[in-house]
Amino acid sequence: MGLLTVIRKNRRKERQMRILFLGLDNAGKTTIIKKLNNEDVLSVSPTLGFNIKTFVHGKYTLNIWDVGGQKTLRPYWRNYFEQTDALVWVVDSSDHMRMNDCKAELHALLLEERLAGASLLVFANKRDIQGSLSEADIRDALDLRAIKTHNWKIQSCSAMTGEGLVTGMDWVVNDVAGRLYYSTTE
Repeated sequence: MGLLTVIRKNRRKERQMRILFLGLDNAGKTTIIKKLNNEDVLSVSPTLGFNIKTFVHGKYTLNIWDVGGQKTLRPYWRNYFEQTDALVWVVDSSDHMRMNDCKAELHALLLEERLAGASLLVFANKRDIQGSLSEADIRDALDLRAIKTHNWKIQSCSAMTGEGLVTGMDWVVNDVAGRLYYSTTE
C-alpha cells in the first residue's frame, strides 16, 4: 500500500479539507471567512500574516488558511501550499485597475507543484458595489478558460451581505470530496 493511499484513507476517516484563501490585499478574504463563520464583519483589519479558522461545512471539517495579500507578503505564500486541497482566490471585482496584477499572481500560483490538482474557486467579491465587474468580465480578465490543470469555478459574492458565499463553498467542498473521498481508483 502506497503512502498516498494511507494518507487518503486517514483523511477519509477524518473528513477534513485544507483550504487556502489567497488574493491581493483588500480583496476581502478575511471578511468572507468571518461571514461564513457568522462573525462580525464590520471590524476587519488587514491580515499581516495568516489566520487559521476551522469550521464544519456539511459533513466536512474545513481548515481554512487565510494569508495576507500585501505585496510584501506574497513571496511567503509558498510556505502555506503543503497539503492544500483547494485554493480560494478572492478578487475585488470593483478594483478594475489591479486585474492584470491579479491575473499574474493567480497564474503564477497555479504553476506551483504543491498546488497541483487543488480545486480552484474564484470568489468575485464586492459584487454589491456599483460598477463592479461581472463574472464573465473577471473570467476573461483573469483568463480562467486557459486553466486546464485545475477544476475551477468563478462565483460572484459579497462578503458583506453573504450573497454567493455558501454556493461557492458548496462547490469547492463537493469538488474536493469527489476527488479525495469518493475516488474509486485505489
